[in-house]
Amino acid sequence: MMGLNQSRQRAQRGVYTNAKTAFALLLSLAPTALVAQDAGKPAFTSHRVTQSIAMLEPADTNGNVGVFFGDEAVLLIDSHYERNVEALVAEVAELTDLPISFAVNTHIHPDHIGGNARLASYGVTLVAHDSVRLRMLKELRIPRRGGIIFPQPAEAARPVITYSEALSFHLNNEEVRVFLAPPAHTDGDSFVHFVDSDVLHLGDVFRTNMYPIIDQFNGGSFLGMIAAMQIAIELAGPDTKVIPGHGGEVSDRAGMIEVHAMLSLLRDRVQTAIESGASLEEITAMNLSQDIDGRWGSVPSWTFTDLLPIIDSELRAQR
Repeated sequence: MMGLNQSRQRAQRGVYTNAKTAFALLLSLAPTALVAQDAGKPAFTSHRVTQSIAMLEPADTNGNVGVFFGDEAVLLIDSHYERNVEALVAEVAELTDLPISFAVNTHIHPDHIGGNARLASYGVTLVAHDSVRLRMLKELRIPRRGGIIFPQPAEAARPVITYSEALSFHLNNEEVRVFLAPPAHTDGDSFVHFVDSDVLHLGDVFRTNMYPIIDQFNGGSFLGMIAAMQIAIELAGPDTKVIPGHGGEVSDRAGMIEVHAMLSLLRDRVQTAIESGASLEEITAMNLSQDIDGRWGSVPSWTFTDLLPIIDSELRAQR
């Protein structure tokens, strides 16, 4: 799709090759509290997915970062927070001597775009769906705890390449397809398909550790999430590896089917209650998720209590 700027790569190579040394120097100059935190636990745990793809799992459980590397270039999926960019670069340096050329944002949330500006200062080209760039033109809002406001991202954090439906990278003898999912977690969710490696990165449409977060502030949809997960399942085969937006392990088609079944179960239970004439308050009292809360309800900042009004409103709007 696009040629690589070889001269830029050579200029950056020294920065990334020496990333571990630079990160050590950064820690030596950092506040004591930051040093103590990083000394106790690494910022990321690296999980090798294939010979050329890795998942970097943040210690703070925020968005998993994908790394694609080979003989030509390095491509990241998401950028985490600015505070961990140097640690992120150091982890990439453990995998390859090449500089990071591209970073694709799967959606607008701060734990997936927060490192953009710092990466851009290293010469990384930022890529996302059109709506991600548009939403960066104002302050950000996420749905947890009733809605949390974040400052508008810096101009340098904005993607310089955007797409409306899909785009492809042709790197490292691989086709990497980036395409828009149906409105699900947000209305700008990108799925990333490493076609030849048989790997998917689904951003926060796919979480393996909690109930799905539907961000209505940013165009998300519960019913759209069911549709998006169905698309991902149909793309996958028996050996497909799947990087979740959140969750501590690389997953697979069976993991996606489990999430899709949970979503469908909740939809059907709420639909049955609505058809019986129950109000939202009455449905809340039914404890419809009680038997699956042990599996999906362990994150206090987003439980079925947060999800139920969204499911209820979407289903009633369809009647």
